[in-house]
Amino acid sequence: MWARVVELMLGGWLIISPFVFRDTPGLERYVVNDVISGGLAILFALLCFWPRTSRAHLATLVLGAWLASYGYFSAPRPGPPAAQNNIVVGLMLIVFALVPTDAARPPGPWRRRS
Repeated sequence: MWARVVELMLGGWLIISPFVFRDTPGLERYVVNDVISGGLAILFALLCFWPRTSRAHLATLVLGAWLASYGYFSAPRPGPPAAQNNIVVGLMLIVFALVPTDAARPPGPWRRRS
C-alpha cells in the first residue's frame, strides 16, 4: 500500500503545483490539466484500498503517460517549469503504478506456509 500513498501525495502535489509555478508563461493551459490529473491520481490511489478495485492503480499508468507526453509536447524546448513538473510527476506515477498494491507483504506461497 505504500506505493498508493505515494500516488496520493503526487496527486496532491499536482493539484497545488499550478499555484507554486504561478510565474510560468502560459500557465492557464497547465492549471486545468494538473488539477484534473491530480484528482484522478488521488481517485485511482484511493480505489486501490477497496478490494474490488485493487487494480485501479493500472489506470495510473495511462495517466502518467498522459502527463509526461503533455508536458513534453505542450511547450518548446526548454520547457517551462510547469511542463517539466508534468514530465517528472508523470514518470514517477508510471514507476509507482508498476509496484503491486501488496508489495510490502511476503509472496503468496510464503504466506500459505506460515
